[in-house]
Amino acid sequence: MELIQKYFPEITPDQKEKFAALQDLYKDWNSKINVVSRKDVDELYLRHVLHSLGIAKVQAFKKGASILDVGTGGGFPGIPLAILFPEVNFRLVDSIGKKIKVVNEVSKGLGLQNLVTTNARVEEIDGKFDFIVSRAVAAMPTFVHWVQGKIAKESKHELKNGILYLKGGDLSEELQDYPKATIYELQDYFEEDFFETKKVVHLPMKYKK
Repeated sequence: MELIQKYFPEITPDQKEKFAALQDLYKDWNSKINVVSRKDVDELYLRHVLHSLGIAKVQAFKKGASILDVGTGGGFPGIPLAILFPEVNFRLVDSIGKKIKVVNEVSKGLGLQNLVTTNARVEEIDGKFDFIVSRAVAAMPTFVHWVQGKIAKESKHELKNGILYLKGGDLSEELQDYPKATIYELQDYFEEDFFETKKVVHLPMKYKK
């Protein structure tokens, strides 16, 4: 929890309370339905919560923005971002029902009002979103194919509407067809060794392939 305050010192007492509650909620639900590896539960704030919030270092979402989290798994990056941006609307999608059940229970436990979930494949989702976020659920060309047509046209943020993707390792081959993609190194924002190879990729909606 100190990690979150270290990098986001401006969080309110309510947000602090919600972030602090995550550990027990995930420990409890993970013992019933395994969505996070046991090692990762012990390092939840580093490997999941702060990692998810790397997106916020690249782009702070504005009030009223609409964000789709694809393949959310146990609720990452969607739940930490929903805590950090209470006036932003989040939709968390996963095709695996038991994962969505955990997300629903954690969200309920936190009392989050700005988050809805859908148990479906992303191709079945209607609506347009300012940004689509995810944690490395597929290679970028596959992911782009899945989310085509789901980005809102009018950009209200510093970055153009599009995909914000948490990835690790060498992405040169994967991104060779996307010259408009920008890679943000998370080690520029967070000093822990875990972030050495971690990145946020921004791919704007208007790109030439």
